[in-house]
Amino acid sequence: MHELIKYVPLLPFIGFLILGLFGKYFKKEAIIGTIGSGTVFGSLIISLIIFFDFMGKGHEKPLLVPVYKWIETGALNINVSYQVDQLSILFSLIVTGVGFLIHVYSIGYMRGDRSYYRFFSYMNLFIFMMLNLVLADNLLFTFLGWEGVGLCSYLLIGFWYDRKFEGYKITWTGDAGNKAFIVNRIGDFGFIIAMFLIFNEFSSLQYTEVSSLAAADTMKYFGSGTITAITLLMFLGCTGKSAQIPLAVWLPDAMAGPTPVSALIHAATMVTAGVYLVARNSVLFALSPVSMEVVAIVGIATAFFAATIGLVQNDIKKVLAYSTVSQLGYMFAALGVGAFTAGVFHVMTHAFFKGLLFLGAGSVIHGMHDEQNIKNMGGLKSYMPVTYKTFFVATMAISGIPFFSGFFSKDEILWNAFSNGNIFLWLIGATAAFFTAFYMFRLLKLTFHGKERFDHHHVHPHESPKVMTLPLIILAFLSAVGGFLGVPYALGFWFNTKPNLLESWLHPVFQPAQVILQRTEGHQIHSIEYILMLVSVGIALTAIYLAKRFYSDEQWAFPRALAGRFQTVYKLLLNKYSLDEIYFAIIGTPILKLSQSFLWKIFDVKIIDGFVNGLATVTVGAGEKIRRIQTGVAQNYALLMMGGIILIIAWLIFSY
Repeated sequence: MHELIKYVPLLPFIGFLILGLFGKYFKKEAIIGTIGSGTVFGSLIISLIIFFDFMGKGHEKPLLVPVYKWIETGALNINVSYQVDQLSILFSLIVTGVGFLIHVYSIGYMRGDRSYYRFFSYMNLFIFMMLNLVLADNLLFTFLGWEGVGLCSYLLIGFWYDRKFEGYKITWTGDAGNKAFIVNRIGDFGFIIAMFLIFNEFSSLQYTEVSSLAAADTMKYFGSGTITAITLLMFLGCTGKSAQIPLAVWLPDAMAGPTPVSALIHAATMVTAGVYLVARNSVLFALSPVSMEVVAIVGIATAFFAATIGLVQNDIKKVLAYSTVSQLGYMFAALGVGAFTAGVFHVMTHAFFKGLLFLGAGSVIHGMHDEQNIKNMGGLKSYMPVTYKTFFVATMAISGIPFFSGFFSKDEILWNAFSNGNIFLWLIGATAAFFTAFYMFRLLKLTFHGKERFDHHHVHPHESPKVMTLPLIILAFLSAVGGFLGVPYALGFWFNTKPNLLESWLHPVFQPAQVILQRTEGHQIHSIEYILMLVSVGIALTAIYLAKRFYSDEQWAFPRALAGRFQTVYKLLLNKYSLDEIYFAIIGTPILKLSQSFLWKIFDVKIIDGFVNGLATVTVGAGEKIRRIQTGVAQNYALLMMGGIILIIAWLIFSY
């Protein structure tokens, strides 16, 4: 059955070709939506078949499914092959499952768009590229998928290329796409260099070979400069794709694209590619304590940094964008402390509740006729009951309320940080969790509760059609119960179930790294874990209470007074720590000045243009001189002929 894996990415690719080549000839949007969604649904069904077959046969080692030989030269032999193991199956289920629901939602959300077929074509191409990324058996094949999802991100961020978008040095949505594409190239440079170093060290780019060779000689590789360089460069690539410090600036502006794009690419799947890459190369990272520490620190710093910015955002999608950056930080913090299963667990639960939050935001925007400022909303729960209830479930999940999915995955991360001796990481993570619960319930209250702050003459709120609300209901169910796949050992007996099923499933993938780290996930002192769970719940409930109190007054007097008293801090957060301005000042401006003053005015104009124009001038001048010989007088031609003959005779005489 595992050989069916090649059809999982193939079906969306076929959908991309059909819609890309012939989509504009389909007169009915229903045909386009059915093809786009149907191909992804087919991939989901095949992924489920492979999952049940793999689980039933109890495979421990990964299975490789070759497709064709790609590169075969000297020592470099690379096949296009898919790796079927617990990690790749889980990610393929996330990509196809959440991807299918978002495709169905898009049928209603994009209805009437003049480029309806182009949207679904790009979305199918993205699913194809993302599946190649998570199923590839080697780094080079993964890199092709990595670049492919970057291309799709660029195409879909700027999908409405003729619309304006407000951002720093950004006027059109296409500018936001350019920003995402360029920032990610910085990270991709690190990924490429890491691949070169891996091939130089191990003579292979295949995951299983590299991991087994590295794990077989831990004495040589543990803490070595080569492994540290490889993992740090690889992590640089991850900071770009997964929007971590210092390359986190592109994701908020990626909200310029249609909301389903934000849900699929910039929340549920593509932005977790960096988490997948670290998890897939867990053995290499486990061999470098320095890199593990860097991953943990950058992750938790990003979680805190983005959560603070989310406190003051008023654009419904921007709030969720910074929330995504923050939650990605939690995932990397988990990986950095060696809790690989916890990090991947949060990828899964985050795909459920953050995908739901973005789709819920899209439903609000759709019902409010493109309004995105939450200060211009309020009282929408009576107009959009399904959207409100599902959004509420997702908000409970991301806030860490028992026993929603986010409670289990977030607490697993914080517990692993604490139990492994990283008390500081736990404190920062708990603080970021407080901010998360606060700004999410602030968002919920300002959007759905309180006084209606919109103009009824221009805006007529309404619930979205069933094709949009059905995916919301399914994701709400997953957001509510998905966490029970990772019930911690401390709570296992409460639910009379086997604890942490996900850890058991992923154990064969992460066992080699855990052996190197000389620890196992779970099985710690339960009494302390209970206390920390209660503290975590208390933090979330306190944040929710404060959000409710702060915004119970329709004039928002206390938040306004607080912003006025701490104006410097408020402006700092509102301006996103001025990171865009700093980057433009220290990188953008110098590069532009260098480009204009030297590369353009001197190198381009004087050297390149000078050479090309100079060659043309010489040619024209020589032509003018030669033209003067053509006088039309026969005596002149005879004289030239005689002169030529004399020169030839002289040359023959003196050459012998």
